[in-house]
Amino acid sequence: MQFLAPCVGGGWVRVSLDGLVQRFRPEPRDFEGWGVLEAIDDRTARVVSEATLAQVEAYLKLLKPLPVRLAARLRGRTWLASPLNAEDARRQFDVVGGGLQVHLVSDGARFEVLTAYTDGCHWLGGELDRRADARVAERLRKLLWQGVAPRYITWKGITPETRAAYALASEFAPARGRGRKGRAADRLKQLEEARLNDALALGGGTLVDYENEGDAHWRVTWQTSGGETHVSIVARRDLTIFDAGICLSGYDRDFDLQSLVGVVEHAWDD
Repeated sequence: MQFLAPCVGGGWVRVSLDGLVQRFRPEPRDFEGWGVLEAIDDRTARVVSEATLAQVEAYLKLLKPLPVRLAARLRGRTWLASPLNAEDARRQFDVVGGGLQVHLVSDGARFEVLTAYTDGCHWLGGELDRRADARVAERLRKLLWQGVAPRYITWKGITPETRAAYALASEFAPARGRGRKGRAADRLKQLEEARLNDALALGGGTLVDYENEGDAHWRVTWQTSGGETHVSIVARRDLTIFDAGICLSGYDRDFDLQSLVGVVEHAWDD
């Protein structure tokens, strides 16, 4: 028996068989993503393959959606997010205050808006809202980097939910130092941003956000000239690609960040 299921790192997957819900441990245990699984006994299911985009979309259509604003990446592909409409979240899902853990977020950067879906147990990441005002997310990221306290986040038209997302993000943002070490860290951050911006610009892209992915890599969120968002894992040392975030048929490491952008831009133009 094979079935499709979202696998959250280290957790169980559930499947309904003849009206009864059965739980399985995925094998391998560290698999995180959407998988096609096959039960090998009454407690274990082996990941046969990764699910296709069409399979994931069909699965999500069966679940209830809720627009959220991403606030902070907790680990891997799990983000802390805040509902875009607190009243809808309370009325439809009994969500009151705090943030939601949204798993398997494949796209997006801090403060961007996406649709999350719930299966009654987990919240799962869906598609980005391309209609959302990108200037809001950009402004919030800049303010967060400047270390502005949540109580000062206010401008005409800002919603309480947007301020709540910023407050969540600020809880997980590294404290900005005021002494010599803090200034050195700020300068290093500026140099890293400049390096990534330069590489992306040469290929025709722009930097949205980046963060550490272990000790040797960065998780870089960037956009094409047409506004299409991608997330790629790159080596800090030379910006070679570890995981492009798009299908390159296993040739990811043949590219660096600049050349990857050129490939995507060319495909987008076509």
